[in-house]
Amino acid sequence: MRLRRTSLVLATPLLLAAVACAPVDNTTDNTTDTASDSAGSTSSSPAADACSPETLQTLTAGTLTVGTDSPAYDPWFSNNDPTNGKGYESAVAYAVAEQLGYTSDQVTWVKVPFNSSYKPGPKDFDFDINQISITPARAKVVDFSDGYYSASQAVIALKDSPAAGATSLADLQGLKLGAQTGTTSLTAIRDIIAPSSDPLVFEDTNAAKQAMLNGQVDAILADLPTAFYIVAVEIPKGTIIGQFQAETGAQEEFGMLFEKGSSLVPCVNEALQAIKDDGTLASIEQQWLSDTVNVPVLE
Repeated sequence: MRLRRTSLVLATPLLLAAVACAPVDNTTDNTTDTASDSAGSTSSSPAADACSPETLQTLTAGTLTVGTDSPAYDPWFSNNDPTNGKGYESAVAYAVAEQLGYTSDQVTWVKVPFNSSYKPGPKDFDFDINQISITPARAKVVDFSDGYYSASQAVIALKDSPAAGATSLADLQGLKLGAQTGTTSLTAIRDIIAPSSDPLVFEDTNAAKQAMLNGQVDAILADLPTAFYIVAVEIPKGTIIGQFQAETGAQEEFGMLFEKGSSLVPCVNEALQAIKDDGTLASIEQQWLSDTVNVPVLE
């Protein structure tokens, strides 16, 4: 479904009669009026013209190229396959693409390692969707869409670990903690928890999970939906100790990431707002992400 705006002008009978009776000046050059009318028509619906596959300045004409990391984890993607439309972020990407006028076969996926996605410079994707938190530091070198998901940080430990008894951020300070490199989870450990020993840094979440199983770390951090999936499916003997906001109580948001100065951002934001307004985004969230109400808040 493409974004469209329709302008409707109603003419009253009195106005039509006045126009019919008005004298015609055949000597007047109406070129200026015609040009003005044409310009007015163009400016009245810029989004309808600019936000279509025919006119969007994408990496490949007529194609929307979307980036994400590999492996692509549940519940954000399903079966490590972003092309199947399953999982929260895959479904969001295809919903935005459809709103812009792209069919599913006009969407192409490329692999983008997480911690290279927000580096400055040219991109080989139109946007990247990969649980990338919107931060001021990242926004200096890349552009973000509006937020499509608000997330908390979650602390995961094994049920029989001493860490499982932690009830506050202070209780975590004496523990050995770990998280994936380049993530806000790692930043949250360093800046919010401020443990007595340096956190362990892992290439990806799989390595962090294995380190916890091996006893190399007492607990690991991830966004809350990922934590739910880890303890429900991947590590049933794991538990979520609690959740907290990563930046001084402000809600952390994930955004789609673009090359700095990308002309696509306004159109993607308009498409994103449309799927928020019609309930599509809420429906996708309900389908793919777990309820967070019963997870204790660590303060």
